[in-house]
Amino acid sequence: MNTSKYILILYYSRTQGTQNLAMHIGRGVDKVAGIEPRIRTVPPVSSVIERTAPSVPDEGAVFCSKEDLAGCSGLALGSATRFGNMAAPMKYFLDSTADLWAGQTLVGKPASVFCSSGSIHGGQESTLLTMMVPLLHHGMIIQGLPYSYPELNSTQTGGTPYGVTHVQGREQNNGATLSKEEAILAEAAGQQLAELALKIGGESN
Repeated sequence: MNTSKYILILYYSRTQGTQNLAMHIGRGVDKVAGIEPRIRTVPPVSSVIERTAPSVPDEGAVFCSKEDLAGCSGLALGSATRFGNMAAPMKYFLDSTADLWAGQTLVGKPASVFCSSGSIHGGQESTLLTMMVPLLHHGMIIQGLPYSYPELNSTQTGGTPYGVTHVQGREQNNGATLSKEEAILAEAAGQQLAELALKIGGESN
C-alpha cells in the first residue's frame, strides 16, 4: 500500500489554461520535501449513457477516483469558468462524494481553489467562491492567496486573494500560456498548500 503523502491537484480544463495552472501548482508542491503532487482530471459529462469514459484518457491527466480524493493530504481544486461558476463535469464529480462527506473523510484537510476564464471580468472570483462551498461542507480548511506575494499586487492578468487564476483571452492555444505573475502565484499556491498539509499532519519542513 502506498502511504506517501500527496496533494491532489484536481482540475477540469478544455483549452489548457486551467491545466497549465495545475501543472505550475504541482511544481510548487514539488518544492516541499515529504509530500508530492498527484494531478488528476475529471471526464466530460456525456449525454450518451451507453458510453463509458476510460480511466486513462488518450492524453493529459488520469481521471480522478474517489480513492484519490479520500487519501489526499490536501486538495487544490480547479475548473474552467462557466457563467461565473465551476464547469458541470467538476460539479458532477463533487456531487458523487456524498459518501466521503458522510464518513467525514476530508474534515480538517487543507484545500485551495483555482480557475481560468476567457476575460478578466469573466466571473473568476464568483467561480472561486462557489467552488469553496462544497469543500466547506466537507469540513476542509480553505487557504487563500495572501498579499505577501508581491505579484498579487502587480499582476495585470490573473491572480486573486481567493485563489490563483488565469485570463485566457480569445486565443485558444497561445492564450493558455500563463503570464509571469500567474505562473509565480500558481507555484506559490502549491508550495504553501503542501507546507500547510504537512503542518496539519504533524510534520514541518
